[in-house]
Amino acid sequence: MRQLAMSPASSAQRGSFGWRKWISGIITTGLTLYALLTLYPLLWLFISAFKTNEQFFSNPFSLPSSWQFTNFSRAWTVANMDVAFLNSLIVTSISLVLTLFISALAAFVLSRFTFRYKPLIMGLFLIGMLIPVHSTLVPLFIMMKEMSILDTYAALILPYVAFELPIGIFILSAYMTSFPKELEDAAHIDGSGYWTMFLRIIMPLSLPALSTIAVLAFLRFWNDFAFPLVFISKPSLKTLPLSLSVFADGYGTDYSLTLAALAMSVIPTIIIYLVFQEQIMKGMLAGSVKG
Repeated sequence: MRQLAMSPASSAQRGSFGWRKWISGIITTGLTLYALLTLYPLLWLFISAFKTNEQFFSNPFSLPSSWQFTNFSRAWTVANMDVAFLNSLIVTSISLVLTLFISALAAFVLSRFTFRYKPLIMGLFLIGMLIPVHSTLVPLFIMMKEMSILDTYAALILPYVAFELPIGIFILSAYMTSFPKELEDAAHIDGSGYWTMFLRIIMPLSLPALSTIAVLAFLRFWNDFAFPLVFISKPSLKTLPLSLSVFADGYGTDYSLTLAALAMSVIPTIIIYLVFQEQIMKGMLAGSVKG
């Protein structure tokens, strides 16, 4: 009798488990299809990079009939990509280091201290996030001309850092606010000053948020075209996006070389994301809860 009384409940549990299994399968299938659709443009880019112009126009979505590996060496030579890679690496690296360090310092002060004009300063950074970046090209050009820093790395590094600071400070300050006050008390008891506490405690704990900002900033710095186009005219200082424009002129575009150069230019961004993907997810999830 006891087994008969429990059988309807067991049947309901099995039915509920079956429905949950079906729903989980549907969600997994949908996410898999979405991932494939998202990755397809990247896959199409790398496949098309091995085609000739004739193959690209005749069969843009098929595999190459003959794989043109020479596209990469020709694109590298024509666009002087070795110089462009070096320039992009220098500008992006310096801008990234300055952005992370200054953002962390400002966020540490704004999140761990209380002072009179704190809301005003936060409001100024919020306004900085609302300013359209490209609307400042003309005034920045005039300012840099007066400062005699056009056609230098500083003409790119300074605007990059200035425009990336607001979002970096907001992400880091929201993340640092969640740190318990006892960490600071324990550090002060041990005789640590603010610099020691910042470098040895706050910075290591903020690694997920720093990784998120690093990837977002890297993508913006590495792929930016407008600032180098306006502020850089020397061929020896051209960055990677600017060097890709040599494949297009007033008469046409060499798509085989353009796609090969684009394929090589996106490889560093893929590597950066794969290296920091775990920290990025931690930082984004933590920020969504703690912000």
